Amino acid sequence: LDKNKYLVPSDLTVGQFYFLIRRRIQLRAEEALFFFVDDTIPPTSVTMGALFDEHHDTDGFLYIAYSDESVYG
Repeated sequence: LDKNKYLVPSDLTVGQFYFLIRRRIQLRAEEALFFFVDDTIPPTSVTMGALFDEHHDTDGFLYIAYSDESVYG
């Protein structure tokens, strides 16, 4: 990714955030993208605000790890 900090609206869903990041890193359709928050994959329907409220760090940031993988091996 070209940036390591993103400011997004609190009502943005994780699914919409997936779409934004996929477009930003130009993933092909056969490549899967996974987000991890506290070693779990968050539901795509949860809002970023709710995710932040539950999982933000003491420094005030929400840390999301990501991984991409080819679905064809």
